[in-house]
Amino acid sequence: MVSPQKEGEVRPGERARWWPAWVFLGLTAAAILWVRVFWDVHQQDKNIWTSLLFGVCFLCLLLWLLVLSRLPWRTRWICLGAVILAHGLVLAVVRMRGVDGDLVPVVEWRWKRSSTEAVRRPPAASASLGEASAALPPDGWPQFLGPNRNGRVAAIPWETDWSRHPPQELWRIPVGAGWSGFAVKDGLAVTQEQRGPDELVSCFDALTGQRVWTHAYAARYATTIAGEGPRATVAIDEDRVYAVGATGWLTCLELRTGTVVWAKNVIEENGGAVPEWGYSVSPLVSGNRIILSVGGSDGRSLLALDKHTGGVLWAAGQDRASYSSPVLAEMAGQLQVVVFNYSTVAGHALGSGRLLWEQPYSKAQVHVAAPLVLDGDRVLFSSGYGHGSELYAIRREGEETVSAELVWKSRRMKAKFCNLVEQAGFIYGLDDGILACISAETGELQWKDGRYGHGQTLLVGEYLLVLAEAGDLVLIRLEPDELIELSRWKVFPGKTWNPPALAGNHLYLRTDQEAVCLRLALEKP
Repeated sequence: MVSPQKEGEVRPGERARWWPAWVFLGLTAAAILWVRVFWDVHQQDKNIWTSLLFGVCFLCLLLWLLVLSRLPWRTRWICLGAVILAHGLVLAVVRMRGVDGDLVPVVEWRWKRSSTEAVRRPPAASASLGEASAALPPDGWPQFLGPNRNGRVAAIPWETDWSRHPPQELWRIPVGAGWSGFAVKDGLAVTQEQRGPDELVSCFDALTGQRVWTHAYAARYATTIAGEGPRATVAIDEDRVYAVGATGWLTCLELRTGTVVWAKNVIEENGGAVPEWGYSVSPLVSGNRIILSVGGSDGRSLLALDKHTGGVLWAAGQDRASYSSPVLAEMAGQLQVVVFNYSTVAGHALGSGRLLWEQPYSKAQVHVAAPLVLDGDRVLFSSGYGHGSELYAIRREGEETVSAELVWKSRRMKAKFCNLVEQAGFIYGLDDGILACISAETGELQWKDGRYGHGQTLLVGEYLLVLAEAGDLVLIRLEPDELIELSRWKVFPGKTWNPPALAGNHLYLRTDQEAVCLRLALEKP
């Protein structure tokens, strides 16, 4: 007489079925190998598909455990409970703090205080604003990408061997979240940050880091992937600060006191929409104009506002805004505002906003890098996610007509966040996270070396400062034949996306959690 089968036991003659699990694991391993090694796509797509394959494999293994394994039901429920418990424990102790430039998740302990919760601690050093003004050049670094809005300044007589003459840290302070850089003028350093439900425009003594004033207003942009806080760098013009927040608020403040002169939401007022990754356009000041790409409807894509009142001087363009900031250039005998829009690149007359030229540009990827204006009436546009760069020659066709002719396209320089620079006929920048040099004449690759991630660059004379995504500051001597790394200094422990600012030999750097001022050693006379 056969005894009845107890609940949870394997039927007589049946054994656990393991081969489906090995098939799932083998197929996943083969698919991941193909994606990582043989599939010709950019790194971000590789990472996304790798994550998806891991997820599908995990679900298939759960299916095998519960349906196909033939394991005793007691074992199946214990294994399922262990998986749920492990998942809960992981969620209880770590949290996702966004992603890096290659879309790899950045995680941290849950008990770590976020930057918006951090207690402000005053730095040890102290100095007067008068001392700061005397130690720094008066014009400093007044806007995004510096005095000439091209990411470069003249050479300074600095020491290039940081092992013997290391940078001196003048101050380091916690700051709220955001991807804004610093603007520096008259001994003051101004940036933007997020604290709880408020966006802040914050002004610090440039030599000590002591907070001089803060202006807060209710606005917040935040997503898990994109992070939170303002993205744009402020512009300082004369005695005014012009700051643009992540939701489109443009605020004019007095530089010395932070008193509000005027404020308006340029996106709402012009029928635009906050882009998926937050509004990131840094204001361009020229004469009495503040120029912003807002992506508004009915011919209000690009705006020129009166810097004294905020009133509209002119509006032009039809395309949606991207994440790139406009630049000013004189090409083909025309002083023009050059913009990198959502699906076009264009030039507008500075005085009237009249469209001078326009060309289509792929909208399959986001556009972040600013246009790079080159000698010979040429301008370069570059974007990441596998697209590359396009160089246009701007030609004068008649008294009122200007055209743009495509000179070359190249996938050899794919700038995702990094703003490119040019030196002696060669273009340098982070090509999908790897430093590269291409010819400005042909777009051909000269060299590609050094994995610095999706950081930022700054050209100082014939030297390139690279603020790597992992927080390293790297000094490179520019050569079109090879990468020559001279010195390296660890500044931050983690993700670093914010653009640097250099006033004299004082370097202002920040992340979404802390800010630092480094004084670079100068050669002794």
